[in-house]
Amino acid sequence: MRCWILVAWPAFVAACLLEVLVFAMFDPGEVHWPGQLVQMTRQGVYTVAFFAFWLITMVCSRLVLWLAQPARKVNDTIVN
Repeated sequence: MRCWILVAWPAFVAACLLEVLVFAMFDPGEVHWPGQLVQMTRQGVYTVAFFAFWLITMVCSRLVLWLAQPARKVNDTIVN
């Protein structure tokens, strides 16, 4: 549970920040996906983008936790 909180909470905060930064510069009503306008409401674009940002930052946070482990623990996990 502790690991989940260490990953999810900072990723949530980062996703919020990314959402603000990205949509301060881009209008969600004018988002294009391979040559066509996205057929979604602005709120839908905000929602999909937020969850995409959250997923990406959770993966990055989990990778940091994995890389911060001592080498002996990582090697024991791989061997067993």
